[in-house]
This record gives sequence, structure tokens and C-alpha cells, in this order.
Amino acid sequence: MIDRFTRRGFLRTAALAAVPTLLPADPAVAAQELPDFPPAVALYRSAYRNWVGEITADGLWACAPAGPDQVVAVVNWAWRHGWRVRARGASHGWSPLTITPGTPSDAPVLLVDTTAHLTGVSLESPTAVRAGAGVTLEALLTHLEEHGLGVTASPAPGNLTLGGALAIDAHGTAVPARGEERLPGHTYGSLSNLVLSLTAVVWDEGSGAYVLRTYGRDEADCAALLTHLGRSFVTEVVLRVGADTSLRCVSRTDIPAGELFAAPGGDGRTLASFLDRAGRVEAIWFAFTKHPWLKVWSVSPTRPLTSRRVTTPYNYPFSDNVPPLVADLVGRIVADGAWYLAPVLGNAQYDAAALGLLATLSADIWGPSKNTLLYLRPTTLRIATNGYAVLTGRDQVQRVVAEFAAFYRERLTAYADRGRFPVNGSVEIRVTGLDEPGDVGVAGSRAPLLSALRPREDRPEWDTAVWLNILTLPGTPYAEEFLCQIERFLLRTFDGEYAMTRVEWSKGWAYTKDAAWADGEVLGHVVPGGFGHDMWGQADATLERLDPHRVFGNTFLDRLFE
Repeated sequence: MIDRFTRRGFLRTAALAAVPTLLPADPAVAAQELPDFPPAVALYRSAYRNWVGEITADGLWACAPAGPDQVVAVVNWAWRHGWRVRARGASHGWSPLTITPGTPSDAPVLLVDTTAHLTGVSLESPTAVRAGAGVTLEALLTHLEEHGLGVTASPAPGNLTLGGALAIDAHGTAVPARGEERLPGHTYGSLSNLVLSLTAVVWDEGSGAYVLRTYGRDEADCAALLTHLGRSFVTEVVLRVGADTSLRCVSRTDIPAGELFAAPGGDGRTLASFLDRAGRVEAIWFAFTKHPWLKVWSVSPTRPLTSRRVTTPYNYPFSDNVPPLVADLVGRIVADGAWYLAPVLGNAQYDAAALGLLATLSADIWGPSKNTLLYLRPTTLRIATNGYAVLTGRDQVQRVVAEFAAFYRERLTAYADRGRFPVNGSVEIRVTGLDEPGDVGVAGSRAPLLSALRPREDRPEWDTAVWLNILTLPGTPYAEEFLCQIERFLLRTFDGEYAMTRVEWSKGWAYTKDAAWADGEVLGHVVPGGFGHDMWGQADATLERLDPHRVFGNTFLDRLFE
């Protein structure tokens, strides 16, 4: 249970969660517990916290190698001594891909921090950038912007590390607007689809040890490493990039959810209509409210007269810094168990957004792509979320959104009628293209085997993914039961006829009525089946061959790939 929040206390908690606790190691204890550890690599004790603090571990051994060669030395030590290595970047995730719940401090698990030294970034060519796995997306995009380069879309948080983003096929929101041509060096899919080559620590049978090896995008093994879910350790990548574009981002809070998410066939202001005009949308629909916060990005080489020029990212301070009323409501809900205040909180969040957009003149902003794509700081409200990608054809996007929204609304109302409020956050909807390997511009390029955006070869008309997330405070009663019903609806409704559901790796999925990542049927059959069991098996076999001792893994990944 969390102590009663004040605004200051809430933000202090968020800030502390963003920075791991570091405790210098006693050399004698380190020598006893980790004998023969590479002497050039300093050891320390560290806490692990995921984004919402639902998965924690105190006092794990950790280190920060100075470069890729030291990473190799650490990995070989771990293999010889029966330890497992977990790469740690920003820890901005929800699922147990890095550390599993209940990991004790004396577990033979070594955290390897990528953010201290594996952060180099430099142009490899006018159309490619070389970057270390620990560089943040903000640092990477800033470097690109300084050279007139950018990406089509990226996740909203700038503190994500590149290695972490690639491990789980991180994405933004973008499809081509009607008549828009993809620019060279850009993709509408995930960041993984921009990789030209990557360097990873892999097992070498000839030398009987782990070594560094670089894989080109046209190599079969690379396809498994592009989205590896933490079953490998990538130290460096080369990304294909293209000319930067200036983007205008217009926010609206006046369109009713019933109109934005209406069934297809009408002529209203639907989500699909904004996709046609601009190609880049995000809808944030706070629980128990009537009007979503809709963001629409559009390519705009010159500043529109009504737009405010922005020269830095994070232009929604009312979202990054929790308003006092919202913080106080969160405190009452969590600390006092006043879950019935969910409708009040939803409307307070909507009001904060609607009024904040006006007060900060951020309803219509324009600038280099980075400054409108990055908008989420670590001080924002820490909240749990589920996540799915629904693959479909571009012409079916509105149908997917409408069917999901109708079911969500009906279930939320039914729960509320029984005095239950499983959602106190928001629904977030984004739309992207798929990971088309031709976008990278290298002959023979392969699609990431385990990306949720991997195209289905037997369904070439599926060119789009609708990303669906439901956010709610950790510990909310009936949340898992509610999200289990949502998941089962998605799986049975989008079952391959005109759309198909895949899980979003970093979020919550495989729900039972009591827990996430726990449903055996989803873990053992639905998830692999979403990629095709042959494709899943190919990825598993490749990752197993590159790490036959399973140094890179944990008990959850062992179960997922058993």
C-alpha cells in the first residue's frame, strides 16, 4: 500500500523510481560472492524497479562495463559461474522480461548497466548512424536533428535506451497520409525495422566462449536479434536514417468518443478520417469521460500561422508534472482505497489536459520532428498498462477501433453499475505501419522475427497495426479480471478473419482474473501462434544457438520459450 500522496511526495517517489539505488560493493564480500570477477569492471549493489514499481528487487549485484569488450568478459564470467546476465537500461517497462517478480537479493542474477558507458553516437554515413545500446532516444534524436536527420515516429518517452527499445520493437504512431510517399531512410514500422547491422554477444562454438559478432540485416540470425525480448545482449547498432521533417501537432478535446470511435460508414470526425488527412494520430481517452484527447501530427515543412514554434521536446507540462488535484485524487484512491473516485479522476485528468493545452499554448505546436514526438518525462503519473497490436488492413482500422471501443465502454459501464471501477487511467490508441524489410534499403533484408509488426506473408493486405492500451493504477481491484475480459475479446474478435491480435511485449498480457503474464494458454499457444509456430520456433532455435547456456534469460522467458 502506498502512503497518502501529496503532489510533492508523489513527484519525489516518481523521481526516485527513475534512478536505481547504488551501493558500493565491499571488495571482500564481492570477492567471496563473485570469485574471479573481471577486475577492471567495478561491482556494486543495486535495486531494480520497473516503471510502476510492480516488479522490484533489492540488493542485486550490478556493474557498468566501460565498453563492449568488458561486456564480453562479464558474460563469460557469468557463464562459467552459473549466473544470468540482465541488461538494464531505463527500466521503463512493465512485463517481466528483465527481472521477474520475487527475485531475491542473493539470486545469481547480474544487472549490466548500459547507460553509463555504452552511449556513443556518431554518423556512419550521411544516411546511417552508429549508436551504443545505452544511448537514450532523446540523445540519439538530438544528434540526428543536429545533422538534419530524423525518424518518422518514435515512442513518447525520451529517456528510453536504444537497446531496450529495440529489444521490444518499440514504436510511435504513423502511417502514410493519403498521397504521402515514404521518404528514403524512414519506416512506418518499429525502430527495429531501421537496423542496418547490430553487434551482439553470442556463443562461439570454435573458441568455446562468448564473443562479439556483428550481423548485417540480410543475415538470417539478425532477424531473431532485431527484437530479442532480452534473450541476447546487443551492444551497438547501425540505423538507417533519413532527412528530418518538421511536424505540426494539433491537439483536440472537443470530439465525442462516440464520433471519433464510431462504426465505419459515416462521414463524421472519425479516427480513420484523421489518418487519411495526416497519417499520425494518438487518442487518449480518460476513463468515464466523453471526449478523448486527440493528437494529430502532420508533415509541415513551414510553420503554419496558428502554430507555436517549439525548439525543445516535452511541451505538455501539465502531463509531465502531475497537477495537485490529480495527485490528491490518486492519493485518496490508492492510500484510502477510494476506488469509486475513478470517474472523478478521469474527468480531472481530462480537465487538466483541456485547460493545460490552452494555458501553455500547446494545442497547436510545430518544429523539428523530435520536439513534437517526444512528450513524456519520467515525472508523469506512473501507471500500469496492458498492450496489444491488432494487425489489419488500412481500410479496416475504424472497424477495429469501433468494435474495441464499444466493448470497452460496455464492460466499464457494467462494472461501474456493480460498484466496481477497474480502470482509473485512460485508453490509448495509436496506429502504425508494419516492419516492411524493404524500408531499410538493403537487398535481402529480413523482417524482425519476433516484432509484433512483422508482416504476415499469407495476408499481404494487412499493412497496418492498431495499438490498444488500457492504463490503470497498480493494485486497482478487479483490474486483472477486467483486462482478462478485454484480452479474450480481442483474441476472439480479431482472430485472423480480417484482423489478428498480437501482444505488446513491454506491457501487460496473458491475463488471468488475478494476474498478468500468467495465462498458460496465451503463453504457450496464443503468443507463438500469432507469429506462426514455425516462425516462433525458428526465432527460439536461433536465440538458443546463440546463447546455448541461457546466460541471457530469466524464469519467465524460460517459460515463454519452453
